[in-house]
Amino acid sequence: MLELRDVHVTANDETGTVTVLQGINLTLEDNKIYVMTGPNGGGKTSIAKTIMGIYRPSRGKILLDGADITEKSITERARLGIGYAFQQPPRFKGIKVKDLLKIAAGNDDNGLHCDLLYDVGLCAQDYLEREINSSFSGGELKRIEIASLLARKLKVAIFDEPEAGIDLWSFQKLTETFAGLREKYRGTLVIISHQERILRLADRVILVSGGRVSEITTPEKFLAEIEIVTADCRCRTDCIKGEVANA
Repeated sequence: MLELRDVHVTANDETGTVTVLQGINLTLEDNKIYVMTGPNGGGKTSIAKTIMGIYRPSRGKILLDGADITEKSITERARLGIGYAFQQPPRFKGIKVKDLLKIAAGNDDNGLHCDLLYDVGLCAQDYLEREINSSFSGGELKRIEIASLLARKLKVAIFDEPEAGIDLWSFQKLTETFAGLREKYRGTLVIISHQERILRLADRVILVSGGRVSEITTPEKFLAEIEIVTADCRCRTDCIKGEVANA
């Protein structure tokens, strides 16, 4: 279980000190899928980077299975079983896909690599021997990074907009993979996404806005509220009226 207790994060820019996160309180249980959503710039990625240790809290605590990890480094958190898939995955020049997956899995092969690549929409025969370099598209890099996280069997796995740069077929495979993770692992899965199909996978939807957690709810309730807001949108209503008038 991962806990954030009254976590605040600040940063400095040319105007001075800026508040990034304000009083974040979250309890993320094992074997649960959480989807963080909300407006761009609301703080979703900042929460993810704070959990990973990329950002350090100016106030508050972060606990993993009851142990305080607030001051632990990125490397220490990775060793404890926390992993983060970035929006823009890194390239590993000189490393082949099979080597990256082997490192992630702790050199435990057992035919796992083929399954991992298939789960993210890639053919192992086409990718295992390829070097991870500039020949890879952004979508390919994203899928390989997700596969490397799945190989680690993490306590807490964070995926920052995993659907970015991925085609529809691969996106379908990813949703199936996320849905099946609960059956394979006991870890916590946190996905940052705006996609309805991913939102529907969640045990809880975490709405983040203005550097705060504004609501924690079920996907059904969240999507129903979105539908109501969309239906009541004056702009949309006017557009519909205009289409009828011009018909």
